[in-house]
Parts: sequence; C-alpha cells; structure tokens
Amino acid sequence: MPDFAYVARNLSGDRVTGSVSAGSEREVQAMLGAQGLFPVSISGKEEKASISLLGGRVNGQTMANFYFQMAALLRAGVPLLRSIRILRDQTANKSLKKVLADIHDRIEDGQGLGDAMARHPKVFNDIAVNMARAGAEGGFLEDALDRVSKFTEMQNDLTQRTTGALIYPVILATAGTVIVSVLVIYFVPKFAEMFDQLRRMGELPWMTDALLNFSETIQRRGLWILAALIAIGLTLFFQLRTVRGKRMIAFTKLRMPLFGEIFQALSVARFCRVLGTLLHNGVPILKSLEISRQATGNVILSDAIAAASENITSGESLAKPLGKSGYFPKSVVEMIAVAEESNSLDTVLVDVADGLENRTARKLDLLVRMIEPAMLLLMAGAVLTVVIALLLPVIKMSSTIR
Repeated sequence: MPDFAYVARNLSGDRVTGSVSAGSEREVQAMLGAQGLFPVSISGKEEKASISLLGGRVNGQTMANFYFQMAALLRAGVPLLRSIRILRDQTANKSLKKVLADIHDRIEDGQGLGDAMARHPKVFNDIAVNMARAGAEGGFLEDALDRVSKFTEMQNDLTQRTTGALIYPVILATAGTVIVSVLVIYFVPKFAEMFDQLRRMGELPWMTDALLNFSETIQRRGLWILAALIAIGLTLFFQLRTVRGKRMIAFTKLRMPLFGEIFQALSVARFCRVLGTLLHNGVPILKSLEISRQATGNVILSDAIAAASENITSGESLAKPLGKSGYFPKSVVEMIAVAEESNSLDTVLVDVADGLENRTARKLDLLVRMIEPAMLLLMAGAVLTVVIALLLPVIKMSSTIR
C-alpha cells in the first residue's frame, strides 16, 4: 500500500500532520474520520484498485434508481446483503452489476457499505459514500440513501435540461459553419475567372475582392491553417489543465457576460444542496464543507469555501467569510446567516438550492430562446454576405454593358 501524507484538524481546530498507509485517498479520509480528524489536504500516490478495470461510469438516472430501490428494500426490512443481491441480479447495467458483486463480497467479509462503495469512485461519488457511512453509523441508512437518490435525480435532471437546451444552438452553429465553408471553398472559386478582368482593371468591389482573397488563402494554405489551429487548440487544452489554467477558466466563467451569472448560480446551488444534504444526515460540518466545496465545479468558489472552513475552526460563522469573498449572492449569505442563528442550516441550504436552480433554469431557457434567433440571423448574415459579394460585380458588369 502507498503512503499518504496528510494535514488535518482535530475537534479543537488544532492542526495535525502525519502519514498513513492505505489503498486509496478515500480510505485515508475514513481512517482520519475514525480518529476524529478532519482532513485539510492529502497527498501521495494512490494505487489504482484492480476493481476499476471491471467497468466504467454509470449514468445518473441509473444510480438514482439504484439508491431509491436500495432504500425501499431496506425500509421494507430486507437485510443489506440480500438487498444488494437483488439489485445486482435485476440490473441491466453490466458495470453496476460487477460493482455490486464486489460490494456484496466485501460486506460479506466484514467491510462497511461506505468503505466498499469508496473503492468505486467512477460509480459512487463522495456524497453517496459519506452519506452511506453516516447513515450506517447513525442507523438511518435507508433515509440517507433515499436523500442521495433525490439529490442524484435532481442533478441529473438539471444536467439534461441544460444539455438539451443547448443542442439546438449547437446544431445551428455547426450547420452555419458547414454551409459557409462549402460556399467559400467550392462555390466562390468558380467566380474567380469571371471577375479576373474587373480585378485587373481595379474595378472589383472591395467586398468581392476580400472574399476572393479569403477563398484563395483557404485553398492554398488551408492545411497549414488547420494544423496551426489544432496546435493552438492542443496547447490551450494542456495549459488549461494546469492549476493556473483552471483558475483562469473558473474566473472567466464567473465574469462572462450573460452566462456568468448562470454559472455562478449553478455552482452555489450545488454547494448549498450538497452541504445541506450532508448536514441533515449527520456528517460533521468540516467534512461536509470539504465535500461540498468540491461539488461546486469552480476552483475560485472552492477556495472561498476552504477559507470559510478555516474561519469555522476558529469559532466564526459560515456566512461572514462567504459574504466577504464576493462570489456568493447577498440574498444567499443573508439566508445562511439567519439559518445559523436559528440552527436550521441544513433545511435552509436545500431551500436556497431549490430557489437558485428554479430561477437559473428560467434564465437559461430565456437565454437559449434569445440565442436561437441570434444564431439564425448570424448564419443568414454570413450566407447573405457571400451572395452579395458575388452579385455586386455581376450587377456592375450588367450596368456597364447597358
């Protein structure tokens, strides 16, 4: 087993460092949690579990159904091992079937459900693993799994709605690009010889001349231009995967016109929903903050939440540092502050997430409706520009002949 170095804090907020041998980073988190320590950072080489070779990822709707059925079986009094066997036998997903078979064997050998799930990070995320652990320890496993099911289904539904809303604009953009490319590469060059005399006389309209030059450049150096674009794209791809690149992407997403507010609201909503769900199921607040900050999908927001976690260990509230960061809406910060005073943070956070997601869905629908006619106008404008550029010399020659 590899060694992992860790930095953690105890219940008193004191900093604790050390190293442990474990099979994965999640096992380190479980070991530290058992000792009453809350990890701040864990570093080391993680061995890839052989079980990861058994299958790939499982879609969100399938996992939501699995959690719901598991909770229903447990609530009906079916023992845990038998419930897993039933779900393993009836699932049509091969990856999930193999994973459930492995989990069944590990639980049969005495391992906990959460620890067995943690060995399959492609299938079970941190939220599901930690809620399963908290539910098993607190005796409310079926309720925890039921909440995970609802959370997974809502996240999957939001993702599908967002993806579905953007399909039509993407199709329009692709179709427009293909049409204009065909016109410029294959259609425009056929007019070059016809307009050659006007070009030599210096009487060719500037729009037509620019279009012909652009078409000739694409034909002569098209492969070089394509190679340069691919090289630039690969360079950007690898640069954006660095820490600096991820921060740049995160900052750009938050500051984008029109879309920035949507990205920010969705990230904050994910944070609130995950944090509220974990707190409701008895996961300690520092551990909940560590998991929920990773769920934001934005490095800048994650850093702001990490700073808030540091303040909590020193006795401050959560709302104050979140408000100081400037990345959380004032209304959300105020609701969190009131919830902390009334000791209803878990409930309020879920309500905040519901409100943010509903408002964001309406904004996204409106924005997509605006994008569709804009894409149509842009595509029509590009085609019209090519047609006008080709018709201007014809009209000029016709006038000259008359």
